[in-house]
Amino acid sequence: MIQSSAEGLLLVNKPAGKTAFSLVGRLRKLLNIAKIGHAGTLDPFATGVMVMLIGKKYTKLSDKFLNADKEYIADLFLGQATDTFDTEGKATGGTQYMPTSQEIEAMIAKFQGKITQTPPMFSAKKIAGKKLYELARQGVTVERTPREVTVNTQLMHYEYPLLRIQVACSKGTYIRAMADDMGHMLGCGAHLSALKRTRSGSYNLADCLEGEKLFSGR
Repeated sequence: MIQSSAEGLLLVNKPAGKTAFSLVGRLRKLLNIAKIGHAGTLDPFATGVMVMLIGKKYTKLSDKFLNADKEYIADLFLGQATDTFDTEGKATGGTQYMPTSQEIEAMIAKFQGKITQTPPMFSAKKIAGKKLYELARQGVTVERTPREVTVNTQLMHYEYPLLRIQVACSKGTYIRAMADDMGHMLGCGAHLSALKRTRSGSYNLADCLEGEKLFSGR
């Protein structure tokens, strides 16, 4: 049994349907440690690498881990855009246009190196002390400053309406925003239907404890 004095990093494969907050709460209960944080959140529907920081010594190092590059496998559903840019939102439009493989490859080529993104309204980013998603749920839209991020995007599979890509990216990249931008560029609309973080800094999915075990008690 892990003692309450334990400190360190715990790599967890977050299961779908669980929030980062619920993962922190579960670990606090299991380890009897109040000071637990993480090096980058994941949306509830997403899965993959979460670097959990156990104990005061490690939570103080959160900025070091938060600044690390990350890597994802993302599934896009073409033909339908949503207000949240992902599968949890309300449909906002789309078309039945089926992009060709050549159009997909040309679009992917534009998501390489430095790109500019506008943080989505449905995000945890704070403006004037308010999280954007809290404002969005109230029907409020505020101006957001576009910012530059660095991405390396690879096409993994395409069979309309599903497009799978691999993205290695710098801190603060919104994969949901990429999905929405890609849908606009293709002229059909798109949203993120699944997301798996496969790497955070030097930590890989293969090194992670299966998060389901934490919630099942096994």
